Amino acid sequence: MIPIAKMKQYLSKDFLVRVVCHPAYFGRVSLLFILAEVVINTLIIHNIKYTEIDWVAYMQEVEGVANGTWDYTELRGDTGPLVYPAGQRAEIPQKIAEESLLPPYVLLVMCCTSYRVHSILVLRLFNDSVAMVFLFGAMNLFIDNHWALGSLVYSLAVSIKMNILLFAPALLLAYLRCLGLWGTVKQLVICASVQLALGAPFLIANPVGYIRMAFDLGRVFLFEWTVNWRFLPEEVFLSPLFHLLLLSLHLALLALFAYTHGNKFLTSYSNLILVDTKLNIKSQLFILPMFLCNFIGMAVSRSLHYQFYIWYYHSLPYLLWSTPYRIRTRFLLLGVIELCWNTYPSTWWSSLLLHACHLAILVGVYLERPKEPGLKKVRQMLDKKKEK
Repeated sequence: MIPIAKMKQYLSKDFLVRVVCHPAYFGRVSLLFILAEVVINTLIIHNIKYTEIDWVAYMQEVEGVANGTWDYTELRGDTGPLVYPAGQRAEIPQKIAEESLLPPYVLLVMCCTSYRVHSILVLRLFNDSVAMVFLFGAMNLFIDNHWALGSLVYSLAVSIKMNILLFAPALLLAYLRCLGLWGTVKQLVICASVQLALGAPFLIANPVGYIRMAFDLGRVFLFEWTVNWRFLPEEVFLSPLFHLLLLSLHLALLALFAYTHGNKFLTSYSNLILVDTKLNIKSQLFILPMFLCNFIGMAVSRSLHYQFYIWYYHSLPYLLWSTPYRIRTRFLLLGVIELCWNTYPSTWWSSLLLHACHLAILVGVYLERPKEPGLKKVRQMLDKKKEK
């Protein structure tokens, strides 16, 4: 029996506010949301009709392999030729969020409120979700200082969906800062070995065809499916000059944020690996460059399709809580982004709103750079270690 005094304490307003708002309760509150998700997903599966989009095409492509076709250029389905790396033959984000000192109430956004995300995860059976599970698993391993295993899992994620390469610039910088040049080479060899092992049957049959099809960086997307560029004329959307402009903007933003965030955060992260300290401080310094790098790629993407929402959905709260905006502004931006991704078909105004939200997040993260969360604690810990 719980004493009455203890019960009153648990039901007090101050205690309930702490449970909802204090990061220390994130792990315990997340268990309730996991249970809620189990109930919600069960109801969705039993009450909402499954809508086939790409599943039949996936199975047609797999059937080609099962029948002995190892030439990648000959594998195709109803939606066209196979364009995924070889690993596509084959709730972690909450742990990362727990270590990032977010308040527990953001779980309401991350877990239970998005119509589009539930549709992607439960009803559509896209491989994007599988790739992101491996990506978050790799991030957890990196945070726990298991670099080799993390590289292996990261490369498995790349083998499922090439969008995982959007995280690569930040990860490369983390390798260099934390492991040095030779340590970086070791991790890159691990990543490359996974790709070679999974792609071996296809590389033997037709190496040029496999690399060209599975890692096609010049792929042209259909204008009818774009979520983010609907306000442009189709000829501009398809223009190689427009794609070159986006690539230049992508590289410029990566360089800007690498200078203002990546170097400082990951250098401090590498120093903390040698210090006996709490995980959440280290994770903050690692997570922001990773999430920000991926977000930049999303913001200047040549085309976003509806299933791509899962590529950054679970990172949006962390990014917004890394801005100086007020809480109501953060939730407003999350709500508008959700509206844009749920507008089907996309319109000129939904695309413009999505870009406006992306710009607001990038500006907010940039403006917050002088505070450098966690870096003051890093310096204090390193000073104490030197004194000892």
